[in-house]
Amino acid sequence: MRFLNENVPPYELTYSDVFMVPNHSEVGSRMSVDLATQDKTGTTIPLVVSNMTAVAGRRMAETVARRGGMAIIPQDVPAEIIAETIAKVKASHTVYDTPITVKPHHTLGYTRNLIHKRAHGAAVVVDGDRPVGIITDRDMRGADNFSQVRDFMSRDLMTLLDDTTPREAFTQLREAGRKLAPVVSSDGSLVGLMTRDSALRSSIYSPAVDANGRLRVGAAIGINADIEREVELLHDADVLVIDTAHGHQQGMIDAIKRVRSVGVEVPVVAGNVVTAEGTRDLIEAGADIVKVGVGPGAMCTTRMQTGVGRPQFSAVLECSTAARELGGHVWADGGIRDPRDVALALAAGASNTMIGSWFAGTFESPGDLHADSDGRLYKESFGMASRRAVTNRNTDTEAFERARRSMFEEGISTARIYLGDNGGVEQLIDDITSGVRSAFTYAGAADIPSFQDRAVVGVQSQAGFAEGMPRSTR
Repeated sequence: MRFLNENVPPYELTYSDVFMVPNHSEVGSRMSVDLATQDKTGTTIPLVVSNMTAVAGRRMAETVARRGGMAIIPQDVPAEIIAETIAKVKASHTVYDTPITVKPHHTLGYTRNLIHKRAHGAAVVVDGDRPVGIITDRDMRGADNFSQVRDFMSRDLMTLLDDTTPREAFTQLREAGRKLAPVVSSDGSLVGLMTRDSALRSSIYSPAVDANGRLRVGAAIGINADIEREVELLHDADVLVIDTAHGHQQGMIDAIKRVRSVGVEVPVVAGNVVTAEGTRDLIEAGADIVKVGVGPGAMCTTRMQTGVGRPQFSAVLECSTAARELGGHVWADGGIRDPRDVALALAAGASNTMIGSWFAGTFESPGDLHADSDGRLYKESFGMASRRAVTNRNTDTEAFERARRSMFEEGISTARIYLGDNGGVEQLIDDITSGVRSAFTYAGAADIPSFQDRAVVGVQSQAGFAEGMPRSTR
């Protein structure tokens, strides 16, 4: 990346302070752009779901991995549970959605609580391991919660065989006038679920899979954890993230060395830092990737409370340069609000970008679904240094010490994140990758390394940023 007219600004920059200008391009189509990352994490799109309790769980992990990204299961979850979650993700199909299943005798109230764990809003009714019907929100509209599924499900069942290609599945669904159908094996047992949209996406995205063809998923551990024990329990994770708010400290350096001493072979990520010096220290201690960002997260109040942090574009630019000199990489963690921010983070040198609260407002996030007084659906998100997170993290701590720790809060404990028109994380991934692919074509780049080499970035005023925002006609 270089600055337009070589005008290096004398002050720090965040994403809204900069823009990218187009270059001569020989990249004919956005679909010919390769978004696979180079940091050995195996992601085929540059998106990593942040290790936030309100964002990254099993459903999020498997859905994002099918589209080429990766989720990091947060360190607040006990290591034994993280290991179980990793096993479930790796047992998931790489193409078909994992269906929500209910039985004919289940109540509609039970079904209503499950059905929005997936964006398609449907559950497969099973007898044993065989599908016998489908039930949707529409089927249950106005019905009593204590009614049984068998009285409201659709028995006119269409199924797809598990050797059906995505193109064939889309055609069959379209011709039958169906949006989705269960996928079954040759003996009729349920394998998964295919929607028209998932059939299309399967032809666009390449799943992030490990050497055994299983979906990839990462895990986070804290610097004060029983590191050797947790690393052993999390042996099947594809990435280990050692995470703390202030990553440039001796405790982090010691933690990295302890992780390495166990003989970890997967990429080790450490952070967070915002300087070249911090980046070098963590890589020299044994980190492969450094997380960059202090204070830019939507749920974070660190900068307002402490004055500590750094505008994210400048932080990523400096830290990625330092990492590259040592053969390492950086992840841009925080401050991503629009697809343009992902493109600019990559231009600044990040190998992956981390998404947090933006993905909290999706059906796939772990939180419960709520409706406000106007009927708008939302989920709750909270910062990982907030009072709520600290309380959850210290449930096993002695009461007096737990009360002391809860007094120190650097994050929002509750925020409503409203679901978009679709409400699914895959729709957001579509929006992000579409914008990033187009940015690559404007730069004349066919992949991430060439984009980072060719991107030309300028500095703009607040009015310049506002000029690019969509607005209604006058």
